[in-house]
Order: sequence, then structure tokens, then C-alpha cells
Amino acid sequence: MSSTHLSTLCVLAALALCACATPQTSVSSGDRADPAIRSLYVADIEVVRAETPAERARGVVFEDVNANGVRDRGERGVRGVKVSNGREVVLTDGAGAYDLPVRADMSLFVVQPSGWRVPTNESAVPRFSYEHKPDGSPKAMRFGGLAPTGPMPAAVNFPLQRADGEGDGFRCAVLGDVQAYSNDEVGYARDAAAEFEGECLIAVGDVLGDDLGLIERMTEVLGARGQTQWWVHGNHDFDFDADSDGDSADTWRAKWGPAYYAFEMGEAVFIVLDNVVYPCGPEDFERYGRAFCVEGDRKRYNARITDDQMAFVENLLGLTPKDKLIVFAHHIPFVSFVDQGAEAHQTDNVTALYDLVAGRPALSLSGHTHTVENLAQGDTFAGWETAVGVTALPFRHLVAGAVSGGWWNGDYDVFGVPMSLQRQGGPRGWVALNVDGADYALSYRATGLSPERAMWTSISTPSFRDWYDALVAWRAADDETRNPVPPVSVQDLPDLKIVPRYELSASWITANVWMGDTTTRVEISIDGGPAEEMIRTQEARGEAGRIGAEFADPFAVQRQLTVAR
Repeated sequence: MSSTHLSTLCVLAALALCACATPQTSVSSGDRADPAIRSLYVADIEVVRAETPAERARGVVFEDVNANGVRDRGERGVRGVKVSNGREVVLTDGAGAYDLPVRADMSLFVVQPSGWRVPTNESAVPRFSYEHKPDGSPKAMRFGGLAPTGPMPAAVNFPLQRADGEGDGFRCAVLGDVQAYSNDEVGYARDAAAEFEGECLIAVGDVLGDDLGLIERMTEVLGARGQTQWWVHGNHDFDFDADSDGDSADTWRAKWGPAYYAFEMGEAVFIVLDNVVYPCGPEDFERYGRAFCVEGDRKRYNARITDDQMAFVENLLGLTPKDKLIVFAHHIPFVSFVDQGAEAHQTDNVTALYDLVAGRPALSLSGHTHTVENLAQGDTFAGWETAVGVTALPFRHLVAGAVSGGWWNGDYDVFGVPMSLQRQGGPRGWVALNVDGADYALSYRATGLSPERAMWTSISTPSFRDWYDALVAWRAADDETRNPVPPVSVQDLPDLKIVPRYELSASWITANVWMGDTTTRVEISIDGGPAEEMIRTQEARGEAGRIGAEFADPFAVQRQLTVAR
């Protein structure tokens, strides 16, 4: 966020409320026309059953010339394709064959290679995995869990088709927290989905809001334009009645696919992680501040990358050239500005992941916080080292905001959809990811607004700050003893577009740049006067988050606190 004193043109800018739009890349973020969505390649994997259980996971990755999902005579295997059992990763041989150990409970999947595409169902959900859980979920689950799969098949064959015309450049829409709790909210997501651009959708978790019975409808809504939709498992997407983390994604696996996996496009390798451990327990408790994992009867979650996933990443990277762009897609941020001191909401062992990817071009995409945070290489905040051992970021981390904004709350707009501003004041929306080789560009797209719009602007006056402090003090008071009626409402707030002379010298202009970062420069010119650079409120050089009336965005706050009446 930024500001300028009206009397002196001295300015104030806030990373806490703003974040930038241009990472280190030469790729333009908005100059390509949206291509026609490719026709769907609708098929499924080929599962060959046997009378006796297979002792190994075997099969062939093949070119599905006639697009029926079955390996027919003359359809050749594809060499050098990665296949994984969720831990080990192997390359197919000259005949397209692979051979992997069978794990007791695993997702067996092919890593879509660059220049090829896996089939999808009618809703553009990729079909690239086989779920192996012989006895199924250990107990009945509210949303179905995973039915017994029986013994390992004799073969699982993965079909591919050539992605004609695919080069090193492509676009994807990154969707933070769609988080629909009801059919009405799925409808809100449908309205937003009409704006999503690109060849694919990457939904970084909390696609649902606890109701896994909505998965099928959500896939239909998000897949309506034929964009392949890759989903990340979040903390509102698991089976809450599961008793172990190994069973918490069972319904997800049955209705969507693996909880973690990878796919390639162009020169990028997307590694999708499930870093939500639920329920967490003694292993998590070993780290500072995780007592909530073992205290009380209530099940809780914690952010951690499991050993199997860490081994999968290490093995996958061992087969990946070092000049490829590595994109981690996960739900809970590795680190966060807004939750910088919260142990459960940042990833415990992320420094081990940093070690694995050291020296490679990399990017982190996450959701969870319902904030837009564009954190650049070298950034650091006060709480990170204590919470998760991170001192400074080795590469860019983007918390992608939320399609649902502030959980679909707020006053309705003219289209009957909640305005739903996010925690740091940004509008609900999504992120356009443009990749060209190992370079990328990011831009935030506010739903229902022009793609060129990137910020809110307002004026912070003494009257606004007094009004803000009165409401915040009331909210902080004990709700059993305080007056049930707030001391002020938005009707008591003077018009922020008019500043009386007696407040002029103590007022400043603010700019809440939704996806600004520490390299963003914001300039202001009043009535054609000389441009002045605004001052940011957060430098990301080890300080704590600065909060209070002087750092707030008046445009967003007056709307958020109206809703909070």
C-alpha cells in the first residue's frame, strides 16, 4: 500500500496491503489473445486385470493414435516418460514400458511429458493415475472414501496424445481457494470461471468448502471451457472423519485423482504437493509450537511435506534437467506475510525442499490465506525463522489470493455475487501465469474488473483513523461485557473523497497494489504535477507486519467493516 501527504506529497506504500505484478522475466502478462480451447481428448487409462495379484506395478505408456484409451495393435510405446508410485520415479524404456515396486497404498501415475497430453474426462479432469488401496478406506466415510481396489492389476497402461502446436510458451489460470460450501457458491464460481484464460487451470487447494459431495459439479463448472484442470488438495478438501493422514484424501482420490503428482508443459515441470497433514500428531509435535497436534480430542491439521512426497520430489528432480523451470503448486504457503508467526499455516520442513531445488529456476504457487502475497527472492519477515526456519526466500513465492475472495462474504454486487474483499483488501480474483521457456510473468485479475486494473486508491484522514481505531477497539473488547452495538458504523465515516482543510496536512493518499512486491515502484501525480514516488509500508527485510490505522487501506476497510456490522 502507498500514500502521499496531500500537503507535502510525501508518500506511504504498503506491501502488507499491496504486492507487485512483475517478476524477473521478459514475458508480457497480457498481450496474447486467448486461444481457442483445444478439443478435449476424452479417454481413460487402460487397466488389465489378472487372476493372480501382480507383485510389481508394470505397464506401458503409449501413443493413443485413435484416442480410445486402449493400446491397439500398432500403437507404439513412448520412450523416456516418467512414471511414479508416489515415491520412486522411473523412465519408460524404448518400448514405453515401466516397472515399479508396489506400495501398500499408493497412487500410480504418469507424469505428463512436454509435447504430449494425457486424456481427460468430459469435464477436462486429467486421467493419468490408478489408485491402489486393496482394502479401501479403513472405515465408512461420510463422502464415500475409497472403495477397495483389490490386488494390483497385471498392467496399467497410460495413453498419451501429441500436443500439436505446443511450444515453450503457454498460459494457465491459477485459482486460489474457490472454496464453495454450497451449490449457490458453486454458481458464484461458475460466473467467475467465464473469465479464466489459458490452456489450463491450476486450482491451488480448498477447491471445496468441506462438502466433497460437490466435487463432480465443481469439475463440470470449472471444466466448461475445456481447460485441463489440475487440482491441489487443501485443508477443506479432505475427509474430516479420517483417523490418519494416509486416509484423509481417500474421497478426493476416488472422485478426482492423486493428492500429489507432477506434470510437464513446455520447459516447466509442475510439482503438485499435498502439504496438509491431517490429523497431525507426535511427528509434528516434535517441532516448536505444534502442541495443538497432540492436545485435546479435536483433530487438527499442520503444514508439512511428508517423507514420501519429499522422496518423490528428489527422485523426480534427479531425472529432470537443471535448466527446467520448477513450479511447486501446494495449498498452504511455504511461508506467508499475513501468517508469518503461525506454525500451522506455514510449511514445517520447507528448507529441506529448498535444498533439493537449489540452483534451479523455481516458483511457488499457493493459496490458503485469502490474501495476495507476491514475495520476491531475498524477502524475509520476522516470524519465519522461528516458525519454520526460513531466513530469506531463495525464489519467488506467490500466494494467489482467492476466487472466493473473503469466503464469498459481503454485500452483493449488481450481478448478485458477494463483493467479498480479501483479508488485505484485494478483490476476489485469480492469477494469470504466462510461461515462456524457463521465464514467466504473473498478473492478478480481479473478477468483474478490467484486466488493466491493479490497485485501490483512497485517502487516509484523521477522521478515518479515529473511526477505524474505535471499531477495532470495540472488536478487541470482551464480547460478553462490551456494548453489543458497535460505537460507530460506516454512516459515521465522512466522505473520503472530500478532505476538509483542517485535516489536509495530516492526510495522505494510499495505493493498495494487489500484487505488488518489493521491486514495485508506485508513482503519483496530482493535477498534472510532477510524479512523486510513493513509500512502501513494508520492506520485507526482517520486520514484523505493521498493522494499525496508519497502514490500513481506507477503500477496503470501510467496505469490510460495513460487512462486519
